[in-house]
Parts: sequence; structure tokens; C-alpha cells
Amino acid sequence: MNVHVKPPARGYGILVEPLSGPVRVFRNGVLLAESSAAKVMYETRLPPTVYFPRDDVLVPLSERVALQTFCPFKGTACYHDLKLEDERVDNAVWIYENTLPEAAGITGHVGFVQDDETQLDLGENTLTPPDSGNISGPLIDWLLREAAMLNTPESFTEALAEKLREQGVQLARLSVLAWSLHPMIAGKNYVWKRRSPEIIVTAPSYDLLSKPQYQNSPLRHVSQGLGGVRHRLHRDLPDDAFPILQDLRSEGATDYVAMPLPFSDGRINVMTVASDHPDGFTTANLGLIFECSAVIARYYEVFMQRENAQSLLETYVGKRSGARVLGGEIRRGDGDEIDAAIMFCDLRNSTRLEEDLGRDAYIQLLNGFFETASTIVHDNGGEVLKFIGDAVLAVFPADPQKSYRARSQALASARAIVDALPELARDTGLAALQCATGLAYGSVTYGNVGSQERLDFTVIGRAANVAARLGEYGKTQGHQIVVSADVLKDPSNAIPLGEVELHNVSRPVNSYAIPTS
Repeated sequence: MNVHVKPPARGYGILVEPLSGPVRVFRNGVLLAESSAAKVMYETRLPPTVYFPRDDVLVPLSERVALQTFCPFKGTACYHDLKLEDERVDNAVWIYENTLPEAAGITGHVGFVQDDETQLDLGENTLTPPDSGNISGPLIDWLLREAAMLNTPESFTEALAEKLREQGVQLARLSVLAWSLHPMIAGKNYVWKRRSPEIIVTAPSYDLLSKPQYQNSPLRHVSQGLGGVRHRLHRDLPDDAFPILQDLRSEGATDYVAMPLPFSDGRINVMTVASDHPDGFTTANLGLIFECSAVIARYYEVFMQRENAQSLLETYVGKRSGARVLGGEIRRGDGDEIDAAIMFCDLRNSTRLEEDLGRDAYIQLLNGFFETASTIVHDNGGEVLKFIGDAVLAVFPADPQKSYRARSQALASARAIVDALPELARDTGLAALQCATGLAYGSVTYGNVGSQERLDFTVIGRAANVAARLGEYGKTQGHQIVVSADVLKDPSNAIPLGEVELHNVSRPVNSYAIPTS
């Protein structure tokens, strides 16, 4: 029976011990390895693992395969297939060819992946892991109490770094990459540096995922579930070392670790830490961070969930409306009475365009039209509330002291959309494109309507109905922009249409057509 001495310090650690007598491993009755020099590794929170000297493996191993896994305590594990007489077992064993000092005892030894067909015969040995106890102390207390009061990822990142330094972790740099749920942004990267006065935040686009700096980075390996990465930077780096390691070493870093921060939905985010202390990180340092990583991950998950909710609301209902919904206006009937200019802009001849272009090209055109209209509306102080088929519904809330500003912004948007159509047509290979736009001004309800389980944040009121009907009327008269009289401060350059009878609008509307080039 192997006997070990319990480590004097309780906490995260690695212990490698020799096993007594012969130890064997079988696969479906086939002896794979037999050794009297096998070792067992005890690592906090993980089941004991038995390692065999490579010379005592009795069956052929393949050359190294592509699979690698990474551990900040042990190093990089390289995998091999087992080549048996009647089968080849993929990725069946791993070897740490060059371990970190904490795991030097298993350098070059072979570990066998345990499954239902693999049996380990320990002989006279009993595996008895040491009691590592519970890691607790000021950092844990802070995470469970004070950290909950921090309301931004930036403030949490900064406080976390300072708390780690207070606990003796020789930290020079800390970063967290948290993936997001956003149509354009892949995630947020928060970087703390000891010599920097503030947290650096970047929001890379999805282009990041195909760029060499990500493809050849520890972030990619960790986020794919291959474990943590560690490199001692004061040593010579291999030729294929991650480029970021050279950058960090030039900045004075001596030790670098990237470890997973799993979210509850299965996504794996990444936390990296770097030290510039001559001895780098200790096992106790990294063990403390590793033990706290699940709690740290939950904080970032809460932050990202809020950002995701905000970005999704902004994507689907607009920035101003999204903020109101996120602020608590979530019940049917919640909303305000506001004065606003309403714009309803419809792309003309959509049925014919789809037939001529084909579905895919038409959708690309439609997306281009929506992108153009949305950008123009946003730049003029309005907000697109929704896309209805091939039409855009936008609102320009009015300042009671400057009501004509909203009306002029709406009219400027309508004109700019018309002016942008020729370029959009050329990009699509069309001779021309036209839209039909209606503008109206008045009091509307701006809020939630719908069923108890399905709500829509929109505008309801006569002005919204009039804007939609004026757009339809413009189609019949060959005008691309038709407005109600109260939209215009100076109608001298407009074409009077008189009192127009509109479908389902009780009173005629004094209207004007706006000349377009």
C-alpha cells in the first residue's frame, strides 16, 4: 500500500507519489501496460490519475495526434492512439513530455483515458488522496459579499485584480474575454494592468474568429474546452509559441496563464493572468484563482446577460425603446403619451423585385434598404421601431419647446433615404429604386400593446395611421414623399395636394408632396 505524507499547507496542490508492486491496465482483457514503477498524481478536486513509464507500455502507440489539452499546473498534454490487433483506439493515451515544475514527477509518463472498456488493476495499492480542505479567506469573503455591490464589469475587474494582489498573487496583468450575444460584437475583453490607470475594454467583431491573432492564441484553445494554458516566459520559448507570449515577455512578464471561465449555458470564456515577479506564480496562487473561477465566471455572466439583454432589445426594438423596456416597462399598457413625427417608408415594387432578382438577392437588397434607412433615421435623432414586410416605421419624439425640430428631422430623413436609393440600385444592378414615404405629426401612445404573453413596443395613434396612409396615397399619385401639413414649417417649396381622403381616417388630411430629384 502506498503511503503519503499529508502536505502541511491546506489548499490547492499537486502531489505525485510512487505506487508499490506491479500495477496493470487492461482494455477488454488485453494487457496494455504493466509496471512496478507506476505513479499516482493527486490533484485537488480531480480524481487520482495513474501514470506508467513509457517503456512499460506493452502495445504500440501512434505518433502524436492533433489533439492537445492544456493545464496551468502540469503543462501541455500530447495525445496518441493505441494500435491494437483488432482495433485502433483514438486519443487513448496522453503524455506530458515537458511538465511544469509542480508536476515534474510525471514527465514522459503515460496516462490512459478511462472508459467502460479500460480496467485498472492497482495490485496492493489503495488510492487515498490527501485532504486539501476548503480554500477560504479574504478573497472568498469578498466574492461572497462586497463584490456583489459592484455594478459594472470594469469595476469588478479592477477590484478583483487588487484583491488578488492583496492575497499575495504577483499579478501584473489580468484580462477576461467574455463572449456576447450580439449581431456584430463577438464579445468584450476587459484588461487590467498594474501600471495602467483604467480598465481597457475592447469589443471585437466576429471577424476576430478568423484572424491569425485569435486562431494562434491561447484564447482559442481555452474557449474550445481544451483546458488551461501556462507558459514560463523567462525560459526560451518554442518556435511555435503563441505570438502574445513574445509581446508579454518584452513587457517584462515572467509567467502567463489562461484558464477557462465557464458560463452556465456551456460557453467557455477565458481569464488570463500574467506576472512579472522573478518566480512567477506559485501553485497556491493559481490554485486560489482556479478555485474561485466558477464564482468569478458567474459575476461576468450576470454582467454579460445584462449587456446581451440590452443589445438584443436595441437590435429588435431600437435603442430608446430597448432602454425603456430594460428599465421596467414590460407590462401591457405601459407607455407614455408623446408628441412625435412618425415616418412610414415603404420600398416600392417589392413583389416584382423578388421575382426578377430571386429570393437571396432580394433579401440582400432589402437588408441594404433597411440598413440605409436605419442609419439615416438614427443620424437624424429618430428611432426605427420596426420593419414591417418591406417597410420601415420610425418615430421622432418631439421636445415640447422645439416641436418643429422633430418634424424637420423626420423630413430630412425621408429626403435622405430617397437620395440614397440610386446608389443602392446601382449596387444591386438595378436601373432604379423607389420608395413611398408618409410623414405625420401628432400625439401618440409610445409603449406596450399585445397579448398577455406576447407584447410589441410601438406607437399607437392617429399620426401613425395617417403616416402609413399617406405613404399608400403617394404610390397612387407618383410621389415618393407625402406629408401632412403640420409637418411643414414652410410649405412654399412643397406641392399642395389639398384635403386628402385617406382609407380608415375619419377626417380629410391637408397634405403636401415633397419634390424629389
